[in-house]
Amino acid sequence: MVLVALRTAIIFVVLLIIMRLMGKRQIGEMQPFELVITLLIAELACIPMADASIPLLYGIISVVTIYVLHEIMTLLDLKLKPLKGLISGKPSLVINKNGIDDYELKRNNLDVSDLIESLRTAGYFSLDCVDYALYESNGQFSALPKEDYESSQTSLPLVIVDNGKFDKKNLARIGITEDFFLQLMQQNGVKSIKKVLVLTADGNGKLYLQRKGEQYKILHADYPGGKTW
Repeated sequence: MVLVALRTAIIFVVLLIIMRLMGKRQIGEMQPFELVITLLIAELACIPMADASIPLLYGIISVVTIYVLHEIMTLLDLKLKPLKGLISGKPSLVINKNGIDDYELKRNNLDVSDLIESLRTAGYFSLDCVDYALYESNGQFSALPKEDYESSQTSLPLVIVDNGKFDKKNLARIGITEDFFLQLMQQNGVKSIKKVLVLTADGNGKLYLQRKGEQYKILHADYPGGKTW
């Protein structure tokens, strides 16, 4: 037991030194290759800590080797620009002046619901209150709001249509039928709901409508029975 505790303490000190040399404190700040290296280090460190039959030096050499590889990858990332995108990835612009870029979302295995969740986390509740939004190469979300974006957030928007399908839970929550929104979309040139990327509606009657591959529209409607939320 004493031997295992001693080996664990030594590995802990080595890992602490290596992680400090890497200069990263949060997983969210790591580039993809750095996250892979961190996971490898954790796995390699566990083996000699628990198995006394494996020489401790083997574990230390493995961890140091991973650190050297990290430094090489970092150098390539900084010095060779063509390899930077391959090693670390590139930012993905998912919202622009035309609205949501569905291609960029799919390229990053995301959907509209993921994007809306990221917007809310950043403090933006309406899709039309930002001019640009992107996912950085390390996965962090960034957005450039409109100058008067606060005036666009007077009520909580709910997703009514997501990628060609009605959100039945939200329809039940607001007590408005599919037919109302179908008629509204048809009046604005939507022939098939399957062509709709997203439709959101807030409690004041403002709707965000975007068909796939087209620029978004802001609509205004009076809900049946004067409903608000």
